[in-house]
Amino acid sequence: MKIFFVLKNIEGYSKIIKFSLSYSILVLCMLFFLDNLHSSYAQKFKDVKIIVNELDNNGTYMLVGKGGNIGLSVGDEGVLLIDSQFEQLTDKILSAINNRITEKPVKFVINTHWHQDHTGGNENFVNNGAIVIAHENVRERLSTGQFVDFLNKTFEASPLNALPTRTYNDSTTFYFNEDKINVYHIPNAHTDGDSIIYFNKRNVIHTGDLYVNGRYPFIDHSSGGSIDGLITGIEKITSIIDNQTKIIPGHGLLSNLNELQDYLFMLKDIRQQVHTMVNNGANLEEILKSDITTKYDSLYSDSFINSEDFLGFVYNDIKYQ
Repeated sequence: MKIFFVLKNIEGYSKIIKFSLSYSILVLCMLFFLDNLHSSYAQKFKDVKIIVNELDNNGTYMLVGKGGNIGLSVGDEGVLLIDSQFEQLTDKILSAINNRITEKPVKFVINTHWHQDHTGGNENFVNNGAIVIAHENVRERLSTGQFVDFLNKTFEASPLNALPTRTYNDSTTFYFNEDKINVYHIPNAHTDGDSIIYFNKRNVIHTGDLYVNGRYPFIDHSSGGSIDGLITGIEKITSIIDNQTKIIPGHGLLSNLNELQDYLFMLKDIRQQVHTMVNNGANLEEILKSDITTKYDSLYSDSFINSEDFLGFVYNDIKYQ
């Protein structure tokens, strides 16, 4: 019995060894994958350079890195930032500001909407003394997990310190660096929490992702976005600005009224054509095969949002609204 017991345990031990060895190999493979994934992810931000564009002689700048364009107001009262890009870029953003523009602290960060390429650095700036301002819906979405259907991805809730602590329901106005700053909520456009920010004295506007220069818009239906809201929002922008206004788009190069009007014309034209086809009984496949976007594709179709993606957004809005 004793020998049998020992042999049975040896046999069992042998099995455990085999299982442990296989499990160890699996764990090592996973660790290798995660380590390389982390290295690849880190490398993605390691090579990013923050480009500083001075817009005027009144302390207004556009910073370009990875993620949404940053608007910057600099003056005696300090620094106001519009959007914060990714958390991994905060040190680079601060270095660009402090070494090339001013040593004054960032006092306020305004978020144009909740997407993490515009809000990822919030917590870092708060930890450095800044106050985050945004629409109520931005705080609501950042405080809970969000699934974005177009990306097929769930974003985890942001840390408490990353959430806006000053919010508004419609629009708000405040004064900073000797300028009147109007913040307008644009309902159900790119998302349900979009804001545009207009500096009256400097005649500069940040559109967030309502306007992306050189690309079809991403309409985030899972976050309350819609083509009609987007068009209404851009019409609002055109009613505020003039031919001298400098437009900081959510992504892309610095823009102007003429380019924005062309963009608005494109949105209205495509929406109308899709609407007509839907009314005539066309399905999505037929719309995708049409030439609706042909004359615009060279200007606006890219690897993130191509013409088929955009037609899908518009079709779903019109078909299921």
